[in-house]
Amino acid sequence: MLDWTDKHCRYLHRLLTQRTRLYTEMVTTGALMHGAHRRHLRMDACEHPVALQLGGSDPHELAHCARVGQAWGYDEINLNCGCPSDRVQRGAFGACLMASPRLVADGVKAMVDAVAGAVPVTVKHRIGIDREESYAFVRDFVGAVAEAGCRVFIVHARNAWLQGLSPKENREVPPLRYGVVYQLKRDFPHLTICLNGGVTSAAQITEHLRHVDGVMLGREAYHHPWQMSAWDADFLGGAPCPLSRDEVEEKMVAYMQAEALEDGTPWSAIARHMLGLRHGQRGARAWRQVWSDHRLKPRPPAEVWRLAHERMAAAASVAVAGD
Repeated sequence: MLDWTDKHCRYLHRLLTQRTRLYTEMVTTGALMHGAHRRHLRMDACEHPVALQLGGSDPHELAHCARVGQAWGYDEINLNCGCPSDRVQRGAFGACLMASPRLVADGVKAMVDAVAGAVPVTVKHRIGIDREESYAFVRDFVGAVAEAGCRVFIVHARNAWLQGLSPKENREVPPLRYGVVYQLKRDFPHLTICLNGGVTSAAQITEHLRHVDGVMLGREAYHHPWQMSAWDADFLGGAPCPLSRDEVEEKMVAYMQAEALEDGTPWSAIARHMLGLRHGQRGARAWRQVWSDHRLKPRPPAEVWRLAHERMAAAASVAVAGD
C-alpha cells in the first residue's frame, strides 16, 4: 500500500471505524535511518490503534527503527515479508525474505528486544514464493519466526512470484489458497493468525473468522471505504459509525483546512483518499470528478466541497428523471 495508507488516508478510515487496527504504508528502514522521521511517522492521535509497517532486512536497522516507531507512539511494529515489487527485491527485503527465515527471525528478535515488550512485533508474509506450493515451506517459516518472539502473523493467501509478474499481477494471478492459512491456525493454535488477500465483503470476513483470528483488507477497503462504517458493530463489539457520509466529508474538509495551515498540505493530497466514499450513490461520479479536478486546486476546499455537492445533486436529479 505504498503511497496509499498515509496519514490522511488513515484519518478518513478512523472516522469510519474506531476499533479496526490501521496500518501505515511500508516505510523502509533506510528512510528512517537517515532521519526522515516526521515525514514518514507523523500521525494524528485519533489513529490509534495503528501499526507501523517496516521494510528492511538488517537486524540492527530494524531494531533502531522499531525503537523509533515505539517512541512515536505506534501500537505495533510490523515487518513486511510479503511485498513482491522490484524495488523491495533490489533492497533484499519484502517477499524475498521468506527464503531466509533465519534472517527474518534474527530481525524479529532484534525488534522484540529493542521495544522490550512495550508493543508487539508482527510479521506480514505470503504463503510461498514463486511456484513453491509446499505447505512445509510456510509452516517452517512461521515456526522459525515464532521462536524469535513473533506472536502475530498476517498471511496473504497467495504465493509471491518474484519473477515475471508486476505487483498488481501478484495480487491477482497466483491462486488464492485460503486452506493454507486455515491450516497454519490449526498447527499453531497459540499464535494469532490473520488472513489477507481477495476479501471483498462482510460475508467473506465472517466466513474466514470461523477459521482464523483476524482478517486484513487493503485495496478493497481503500476503494470502498464506507463498508468500514459497519465493522465495529459487525465484528469488534462496538457501535456502528455514528456519522453519515455527508458528515464524514464535512470532517474531512475541516481536516484539509487544518493540514493546510499546519503543514502546507494541498487539499488534493487528502481528497484523493476519499474518492470511493460515495460509491454506489446517485451522482457519485460527478462528485468524484469535482474532487479530482486539478483545475480546482487553487480554490479552498470548502468551495470545492460546495461545488461537488451541487454537481452531485444535479447529476442525481437527472438520473432520477431518466429512470
